[in-house]
Amino acid sequence: MSKLIFDPEILPILSVASEEPLPHVRLTPDHLKQRFAQAPVWTPEIQMEESLFKDLSFRPASVLIPLVLRESGLTVLLTQRATSLNHHAGQISFPGGRFETSDVNPIETALRETEEEIGLSRKHIDILGNLPEYKTGTGYLVTPVVSLVHPPFDLITDPAEVAAVFEVPLAYLMNGQHHQRRVFQMPDGSGQRSFYAMPYEQHFIWGATAGMLRNLFHFLRA
Repeated sequence: MSKLIFDPEILPILSVASEEPLPHVRLTPDHLKQRFAQAPVWTPEIQMEESLFKDLSFRPASVLIPLVLRESGLTVLLTQRATSLNHHAGQISFPGGRFETSDVNPIETALRETEEEIGLSRKHIDILGNLPEYKTGTGYLVTPVVSLVHPPFDLITDPAEVAAVFEVPLAYLMNGQHHQRRVFQMPDGSGQRSFYAMPYEQHFIWGATAGMLRNLFHFLRA
């Protein structure tokens, strides 16, 4: 969903999800490890992003969903992309990027890109597992790799890629009542499109990032 001609923050709210917050016990490291080790039967929520991409082939990519072990509870580490980027400039995202031929699997892509973008060493990261692939409107087939991150750690961001790094409580993002659906009209007259948004303080989390968080929510509540 790049090169949008509107400010997504001021678009009308179509609806707010009615699901209750996930109980605390489902947001603990032990439960997360068990859930990924014995995944339940569940159905991912399909987004409309892929319909914006008119090509037939999607390029493989991976992102890391880093869940940081804080004393107050797990947080989700997110980045704000640099404003100079060609795609998704200034948007909130997970660290990650395109698959390279030297990567042996999607997990390696996520770990490599995370280290390149924000300097988070893989020695602090425990991989839990993958969520279903997510197709974006810019033509990427993204594998979300969920992980636990052990502090303390140092971050060194690549200013060409990342403008800022911040954390959001996982409990906030795993509350369906914080999940908005917003709607916009396609500039080519092809109709309406909608997307998820999860505003938090001064940060506006939306699009593919919010869509993948929405699938994490479904996975943990199944």
